[in-house]
Amino acid sequence: MCTDDAIRSGAPAPATRARPRRASTPGTFVLGLVGPAGGGKSTVARALASDGATVVEADRLGHEVTDHDPVVRAALIAEHGPEIYRADGRLDREKLAARVFTDPAALARLNQLVHPRILDRLRDAIRGFDGAGAPGSRSLLVLDAALLLDWGFDQECDAVLAVVSPREQSIARLVRSRGWSEAQARERLAVARSNDNFAALADETIMNDGREEAAVATARAAVARLMSRRAAAR
Repeated sequence: MCTDDAIRSGAPAPATRARPRRASTPGTFVLGLVGPAGGGKSTVARALASDGATVVEADRLGHEVTDHDPVVRAALIAEHGPEIYRADGRLDREKLAARVFTDPAALARLNQLVHPRILDRLRDAIRGFDGAGAPGSRSLLVLDAALLLDWGFDQECDAVLAVVSPREQSIARLVRSRGWSEAQARERLAVARSNDNFAALADETIMNDGREEAAVATARAAVARLMSRRAAAR
């Protein structure tokens, strides 16, 4: 599922920074924002948005797809029954996650159904953004996407910033913010990429050790470096 607590099928992709970045449009900069659940990337995304960046959340796009796409709804009801949707018409994500977490085949079917539609929307966002960049300015589009690296979508970004956190702090945040038990948080993080894996694939990595203001300041400085570096390389 495309959420910050996304369940991954199979092992993470090899950690190598050899994958190329996109040939971007002058005046625009597309930043992939990644990190494990509870790592703090949403905090960084909000800070960048307050600075004027445009932020696209893959999680929100995933909700749009599962809640409103008629083909997706029909497929999920056919496999999981009408009770997979709540009375308000929205997908019961907790119920679906509980089912696919222990069923790799069901998870694969879900991903094959939903992920291409999310990727289409991300590409639409980039195309629209590239056409809107003001001459002489550097406009920032942030793609907040838990599975960006799994999709290979880092190759469609100018740069990737990872926000990670010590494992115990991530667990504490997930228990506090999502109401999970400690066991649930540990179980989800056990199948996620490691901090080292994120760092190996990102252009820069921020360690969010609980000092939110410091993490945000470090992230802003990292984004400025990445944008300057990309501009100099053109």
